[in-house]
Amino acid sequence: MFAARQATQSVLGAVQRRAFSATAANATRVAVLGAAGGIGQPLSLLLKLNPRVSELALYDIKGAPGVAADISHINTKSTVKGYEPSSPDAIKECLTGAEIVLIPAGVPRKPGMTRDDLFNTNASIVRDLAKAAADACPDAAILIIANPVNSTVPITAEVFKSKGVYNPKKLFGVTTLDVVRASRFISQLKSTDPANENITVVGGHSGATIVPLLSQAGYKLEGAERDEYIKRVQFGGDEVVQAKGGAGSATLSMAMAGARFAESLLKAAQGQTGVIEPTFVDSPLYKDQGVTYFASNVELGPNGVEKIHPVGELTEHEQSLLDVCLKDLKGNIEKGVKFVKENP
Repeated sequence: MFAARQATQSVLGAVQRRAFSATAANATRVAVLGAAGGIGQPLSLLLKLNPRVSELALYDIKGAPGVAADISHINTKSTVKGYEPSSPDAIKECLTGAEIVLIPAGVPRKPGMTRDDLFNTNASIVRDLAKAAADACPDAAILIIANPVNSTVPITAEVFKSKGVYNPKKLFGVTTLDVVRASRFISQLKSTDPANENITVVGGHSGATIVPLLSQAGYKLEGAERDEYIKRVQFGGDEVVQAKGGAGSATLSMAMAGARFAESLLKAAQGQTGVIEPTFVDSPLYKDQGVTYFASNVELGPNGVEKIHPVGELTEHEQSLLDVCLKDLKGNIEKGVKFVKENP
């Protein structure tokens, strides 16, 4: 028993050290909206393990106090509190003082659904949560996980603009999972260590708007192998939805990706330089084509977006994928903007 316990503690310690390498230098309050859901619970767990987080505030329409009680027993320094709307000021209390707000709230996909099919339900959820954040913590970094990200990020921006508090450097669509998948899948094809792969992925966060740039990592796939790889990266979420048989979507891997992005923001906020993550942001790269938001590698700093990196050199095939991406992305963005105008 003793040996088993020692082994368990060793494994848990190693996981924490690998995922979150530094001790927090500053007190940071992080809020999760949708904390009792399929993504929210494992995301909250991972944030509890992060020594850079000093306070964790969890909100959901039901169940957040229970999640908070559960993870509050974990032996890390951060305090945890759960909130639900039984108290009229609950969401304001949750958000006040938050420096980072993650929004995984919304309904998950089911077999046959696209991220865009979620729009009608999740658009109103994200709009209302964005209003609360704009009022309670207008200077916080807002991390949008709720799908469809290509539309929910513009929805959040329009809400913040309407309240006069929009800061394009502080709004992020979390596309990290696309890079995680692209890196894992190429490692399976090439028999490499996935931890050493970092495939650049640009565009958006659904289907054909996801464009992996293998050439920039020195890889070249051809024909059916290339097409299958790209399809798997673009539609990796469908693989999970189908495997779960309607019982959920990609929740665990998405939680890991969200926690990774939050960790990168915390590193940058606490003074680490050279922190670069892919993310869907208000971007100048393709604004001349009406694409006002775009995911590319972004250098993060204490104030959020420090530098937006250009896409770089592309192969002819990658350019053709990007052309399709831009057309679809423009429509997704316009849909989000239109929603807020018609449903303020």
